[in-house]
Amino acid sequence: MPPSTPITPSTPATPWWARAARPARPPLPWAPMARAALAMALALAAGLLAHRVDLGVFAGLGAMHATMNDRVEPVRLRARRIATAVPASALGMLIGSALQHAQVGALALGAGLTLTAFVSGALSATGPRGSAAGLLLLVSATLGSGMPLPHPWWAAAAVLPSGAVLVLLLGVPLRGRRAPGADPGVRALAAVYDALGRMLADLGTPQGSASRQVLTARLNQLQDVLPPLPRHPRSPPAPDTPAHRVHTMYRAALAATEAATGLLWAWRPVPPEVAAVPGLLARAVERGGGVERCGGEVPVPGWAPDTPSRQALDAALRAAAATVAGREAALGTAPAPPPDPWRLRVRLVSPGAARYGARLALCIAVGAALMAALPLSRSYWVPMTIAFVLKPDLGSVFLRSVSRAVGTVLGVAVTAAVLSLAPGPWALVAIAALCVALLPYATAAHYGLNTVVMTPMALVLLQLGGQDGAAEFWPRVLDTVLASAIVLLFGHLLWPERPRHRIEPRLVSAAAALKAYLASVVRQDGPEPRSEVWLRRTAYRALADARAEVEQGLAEPPPTGRHAAEWLPATAALERLSGAVAAFAAQRRYGGRVPEQAEVERVGRALDELTAAARAHRPPTGAATRPTRPHDPSRSALGRAADELDTLLADHPPR
Repeated sequence: MPPSTPITPSTPATPWWARAARPARPPLPWAPMARAALAMALALAAGLLAHRVDLGVFAGLGAMHATMNDRVEPVRLRARRIATAVPASALGMLIGSALQHAQVGALALGAGLTLTAFVSGALSATGPRGSAAGLLLLVSATLGSGMPLPHPWWAAAAVLPSGAVLVLLLGVPLRGRRAPGADPGVRALAAVYDALGRMLADLGTPQGSASRQVLTARLNQLQDVLPPLPRHPRSPPAPDTPAHRVHTMYRAALAATEAATGLLWAWRPVPPEVAAVPGLLARAVERGGGVERCGGEVPVPGWAPDTPSRQALDAALRAAAATVAGREAALGTAPAPPPDPWRLRVRLVSPGAARYGARLALCIAVGAALMAALPLSRSYWVPMTIAFVLKPDLGSVFLRSVSRAVGTVLGVAVTAAVLSLAPGPWALVAIAALCVALLPYATAAHYGLNTVVMTPMALVLLQLGGQDGAAEFWPRVLDTVLASAIVLLFGHLLWPERPRHRIEPRLVSAAAALKAYLASVVRQDGPEPRSEVWLRRTAYRALADARAEVEQGLAEPPPTGRHAAEWLPATAALERLSGAVAAFAAQRRYGGRVPEQAEVERVGRALDELTAAARAHRPPTGAATRPTRPHDPSRSALGRAADELDTLLADHPPR
């Protein structure tokens, strides 16, 4: 047995507050930034020129809401995402405007917003598209209930989608002018190969695990932007269609990823010239566009792979080079479409949706009661802030509450400084366009930075509509702090929504996916994998979701951070098990190894025990280990994986 390094389940050295304050460093999304700025400027300029700046402000809100759902992805996915969120925003604006136009009392207004909040929360729990639509439904309803309305009162809801249409139209590509690598799917495929090359270079080093996580994230992004294949069995895709070629290259990348994951688990590096091949494939994909033309031949070194996992990598790289060059390759995988990233997580009428809907409705009801009791100048700011902060699927509620308050203070300070110079309306248009252009990057970097950008934009829009003076900006800080306190108390501390409701279910799903992947590897009858590629992709994606929940929990104060740290060794063990199964799949295909039933049963029992522990909220207390020497290829990968799991679960109390 190779020497091992213990992985203690203690809290990581980095303190939670440092993790919380650390921003991400995403690349600048130039295309969404340009679309956002131009759409906002056009919407507000049209309002100024038509002497209906009030309508221009609501069109600008529509552009902002579309920008919040804009991504670097194919037009069909962008249109689907925006076309789901913006109609919900318009409906919310109509509901809020109707409540204000009817001049309902505080009790009826609070009841209307509370009911809307319940629907918004239930819708948000159904998945990514439902989350975006539910957020904008409630935000627009609160804005419509408090902002001064144009004439006629329903015009605000009618004009709001026009700004979103501008964002959509500005993203329609011009035929004949696209660069070979301009397609989002091509760029995502190139990013996968770049990440694969980085992981191959890090094989046998402590950086390998982090590189694998980056590679998994790139594969998830690629999966989400793939063009659809015909689902009807009588109309299979032609081999020379763009969609078929992209899917073929995707499947080839998956095969190379599996082999590389097995080598990472085995702690076995490859020659530098082999690790450089994925980078060459990435450049070829970008050069050829990956669709209409081939990217040229990429030579694979004639090395001597001496283990099944190395043989699997060699075969996968050669197949990938063939697909990039436009030649047929024997991939041995079923051409099934990838899972739909837009599928519902839960039904609209389900316990999970109802629980989150009730949680959000409670906070809105408390906010409405305080609005009626306190002399707030812009009462809609409180429920709007609650809607933005209380979004567990977008990150930690605690951190979003604190970041929202701090970001609002900074945003108001910046706005007050700028507006003290008394800029004219056209200068305000430029400021709003600049803020909305920064929104896509700020959203990806840190929620606090997002608030710093969004607050000036909202206040400038209000200033353009003549609805606020600079002296009234600082009360927005009080409103934000009040709303954040409501969320912390009624939506975070007093509500039975704890990390166990986020982390443990993800671990259960990951363990189930790994068990299905292992079963497909064990029962394969031929020398090549078939449908197991999709089970493997499902398992890797589930593991990425579990890791993301744990990382999110580590950035929260105790006891949440401590609870997440207790599950960190189990998460790492499942990730390593995925590599062990990949290595075993290579042993089966290139070493002819027959599965030993005892080993398979040991791994299955360990997964069942880990699943039972997650459902019982009892993290394993054993010492997980990470080997520091290459795996002996003569020994079954499943055997060593079973030893590692047994060590992790050694001190776990019986079920």
